[in-house]
Amino acid sequence: MSDTIEQDSPLALDDQQQAARDWFESLRDRICAEFEAIEREAGSDARFEFVEWDRLDPDGAPGGGGVRGVMKGNVFEKVGVNVSTVGGRFSEEFARTIHGAEDDPRFFATGISLVAHMANPHVPAVHMNTRFLVTTRRWFGGGADLNPPIPYEDDTADFHARLRAACAGHDQTYYERFKRWADDYFYIPHRGVHRGVGGIFYDHLECVGPGEGATFEENFAFTRDVGEAFLDVYPRLVRRRMGAKFTPQDKQRQLEWRGRYAEFNLIYDRGTLFGLKTGGNVDAILMSLPPEATWS
Repeated sequence: MSDTIEQDSPLALDDQQQAARDWFESLRDRICAEFEAIEREAGSDARFEFVEWDRLDPDGAPGGGGVRGVMKGNVFEKVGVNVSTVGGRFSEEFARTIHGAEDDPRFFATGISLVAHMANPHVPAVHMNTRFLVTTRRWFGGGADLNPPIPYEDDTADFHARLRAACAGHDQTYYERFKRWADDYFYIPHRGVHRGVGGIFYDHLECVGPGEGATFEENFAFTRDVGEAFLDVYPRLVRRRMGAKFTPQDKQRQLEWRGRYAEFNLIYDRGTLFGLKTGGNVDAILMSLPPEATWS
């Protein structure tokens, strides 16, 4: 992969925070390398461009930062892969909405966020995010969901089967619970439609001591398996569809569906709100928006 930027964080990280950060950055590197390999297969020399950004807490203290990565190519019309490691204090109002921050606004968050918008409307768009947050509590969250303008049953089945397998290695209840959570979350109420064909979504996977519930190690292992599942299945779907012929009508259908995607991310997406409320980099937060979209 070209020109990867590794950011030095001014934050003091404990062992768990550092382990999570290192994993998210390593997953970023492997995903970007695989996506660039797909571009090579399509005869493109597109590569990710990485931009480092820093965050200041409201009192002016260093608050971490991140690296925004974006590639625009022949297969990936626009794909963003971001990592961030931030910390500081929530505003009093926002703290009341965050798990474990009601009485103490200090926080730490590290994670990876990915959105891919594809040139060929037969190739599904996709979103993936995993994160580790610390307030007075510690928890993992994340998931992945598939967003095809033109759905194919075998793509949907393969995507869900791979996520189901990742869940089954940890808790037999996870897949059905987290699939239902994704179906409920990735829904556009004012349109009365789901954003795509679903996937899994989980949050507040809390880390406690041995004998008290799931430990950091157990939840971290599950979150890593979600990342590995995404890296395994999504490139296969891209390669399956990227050479398909498409019509102007197919492209119009894609652009209209992207409009729905933009509406969800700007109105309902909790990650967008979290980034904006915590002083994140605006370009990194809004990298999820498609390069082109239409509204009829």
